[in-house]
Amino acid sequence: MKEIKETKGNTTQGMRIIHGDNGDQENSTGRCLAFAEAARQLGMAVRGQGLVMPSFRSPPREVGRRRTLAHHSDGSVTISVMVRNRVWEAVLADMIEGLVVANRMDGIDAEVLRDQLWEALDGESARREAA
Repeated sequence: MKEIKETKGNTTQGMRIIHGDNGDQENSTGRCLAFAEAARQLGMAVRGQGLVMPSFRSPPREVGRRRTLAHHSDGSVTISVMVRNRVWEAVLADMIEGLVVANRMDGIDAEVLRDQLWEALDGESARREAA
């Protein structure tokens, strides 16, 4: 993201406006909202299919990991995905793969689920990179 600071003379007034995309900085609030929206859309896609709907969080607690999955004693599952400094489609792919693993799917069932989840994310709000 491109950072623009309002200045008077040589002093910065402290106003920070994020515009555009230069790849160096990110609007983390926009990324968080996009991550939450993608999780909501994935949840809508798996509900009613008898599948486990895990919770999503970011970032993973393990330093250096891009995606982790935790099975809890109560049967719930948490998928943690690194959002910052990553290509948006890679974040979405990690969310989808986490759902496949959480539901212990493989083979053709896993392929079908991946396709269904990508279709669920096909909407503009989830596919866009947060600006």
